[in-house]
Amino acid sequence: MIKTMYPFWSAILSAVIAQVLKPIIHYISKHEWKLSLVKASGGMPSSHSALVTALALSVGIQEHFSSTIFAVTLTFAVVVIYDAANVRYYSGQNIKVTQQLVKDVQDNLHTRFQNPIYNIKLKDVLGHKWVEVVAGMFLGAMIALLFHFGL
Repeated sequence: MIKTMYPFWSAILSAVIAQVLKPIIHYISKHEWKLSLVKASGGMPSSHSALVTALALSVGIQEHFSSTIFAVTLTFAVVVIYDAANVRYYSGQNIKVTQQLVKDVQDNLHTRFQNPIYNIKLKDVLGHKWVEVVAGMFLGAMIALLFHFGL
């Protein structure tokens, strides 16, 4: 079952390893433990990129790179990676700007807006910088290759 489902298992393992690495890499760079990063989106490395890269590479190896299913998984991977690095990243940046704007207006007017929507803390890290995406792609490729070669 592992051999026939190798694309699935390499993809899942890549995503799990990426998520486990997030608090470790955060600790190395910031000297602060944030175990909550294990379940967070965004950050280093991109688990989305790791998952789809491992899936596409595994399918390419198993079903051949000229197969229709490889074309489908590659297309899927490109869309997910683009979304992680662009759409979701800039959505997070827009959230940061909007929250700062609301805070600045409230501070300037020395008042608090009454609508509870202004008190909601939105998640501002939704996507990834390209270095995080590339790291996830590298991780996914390594896991797919390790699965294939049985290391």
